[in-house]
Amino acid sequence: MKTIFNKHIFSAAILAGSLLSTSCEKFVELGAPPTQVLLDDAFRTDASARSVVLGLYVSGIGNLGTTTFYSGMAADDLQYNAADAGLLEFANNGLLNTNSFVNNLWGSLYQLVKNTNNAIFGLERSTTLTPAVKDQLLGEAKFMRAYTYLYLVNLYGDVPLHVLSDLEVFDQASLARTPADQVYTQIIADLTDAESKLPTAYEGTFRARVNKHAASALLARVYLYRNDWEKAESQATKVLQATEYGLPATTSNFTNTSNEVIFQIANLNGVTTFGATYITVANVIPAYTLPDAAYNSFETTPTVDSRKTNWTAPKTVSGKAYYAITKYKVSSGTGNEYHIVLRLAEQYLIRAEARANRNNLSGAKEDVDAIRTRAGLAGLSASLTQTQLLTAIETERLHEFFGELGHRWFDLKRTNRATAVLSPIKANWQATDVLFPIPNAQILLNNNLTQNAGYEN
Repeated sequence: MKTIFNKHIFSAAILAGSLLSTSCEKFVELGAPPTQVLLDDAFRTDASARSVVLGLYVSGIGNLGTTTFYSGMAADDLQYNAADAGLLEFANNGLLNTNSFVNNLWGSLYQLVKNTNNAIFGLERSTTLTPAVKDQLLGEAKFMRAYTYLYLVNLYGDVPLHVLSDLEVFDQASLARTPADQVYTQIIADLTDAESKLPTAYEGTFRARVNKHAASALLARVYLYRNDWEKAESQATKVLQATEYGLPATTSNFTNTSNEVIFQIANLNGVTTFGATYITVANVIPAYTLPDAAYNSFETTPTVDSRKTNWTAPKTVSGKAYYAITKYKVSSGTGNEYHIVLRLAEQYLIRAEARANRNNLSGAKEDVDAIRTRAGLAGLSASLTQTQLLTAIETERLHEFFGELGHRWFDLKRTNRATAVLSPIKANWQATDVLFPIPNAQILLNNNLTQNAGYEN
């Protein structure tokens, strides 16, 4: 097994991930437990336990694309150019509670929760693992659970909080929704524990497994979302003070060797979901492009924002202009790109926003200017008020994170700016659209689930 693991890491990871998979039919109903032998075998040796945890990374790849595309359409940073009726519901902010994409996303996220719960349970009960290996694997699993719940609570609001293994709770029929504040408490607890257990040094190559800085970086985001400005600044500072990271030019910062990467999920051929989806041949319209308004919002005088130059590509098809997203450059074959989950630019902008909200305007400006300098732009005016600076930070986040992992959607929601920004450009916009519906299929299976406002019918 060890030889196979070393030579075929992804095949081993996929197999190991399947050890923990249980039925997906009802994602918050707890089915029959895995056998005692299976759990003991999976976590008996360092190699087998490592393979199980690597399986969590593999199973998480699919969620990166779907959460990006669905939330991007719901916001204003992705334009949908195809005709799938279910996807048009996201683009038109007219989601039905029967939307199959919403149901599948809920299911895949909760399947990952179940797998991480089982992994954490197996790791904690194991008495045969090397202590340092056990701590690291626990840190990785708790990071993955926190990351998954962060998306669940931001997409759906109050969600069932399932943190026990199948073996521990198989006799429970179903779970009700947990208030978002309690979900965030669990997220913070998981990340704090992960931060304490994970090493600073990366395991393996290409920063494809989380380390201590990755946990700190995600904690910074969580505290930002909770308006805990002091802790958001503190966590971001931890990462920004690390010497491993930097801000390479916008021509190369999405490669898998970029020192901007804090954490990325590997793939077999160096081609990402994003490159394959956003980039098409000359006369083919990409399914998702940057909307005209977002493209035209980049600065062009006295210099052109290099993000506009390097991360977008105008193309005309049948006389209509589209703006392809070219952050990732490779769309097929083999390449040198992985799915970047955390990168340093976010930490600068987290700290900038936290500092601005703490009225440290000069410190906030310094952090924003680091991002603007990388983009070839002049620094912000020193005369900006707090409100003006926060608006500038929002714009920088749009320009930095468009088409990436739902950042824009979550930013508009957490700052209560969604209605102000989206209602003028979205004909069907309602304030309740800031949450996706709880899938009706799940409510039919679980009488303890209730529907989000605006989706009752």
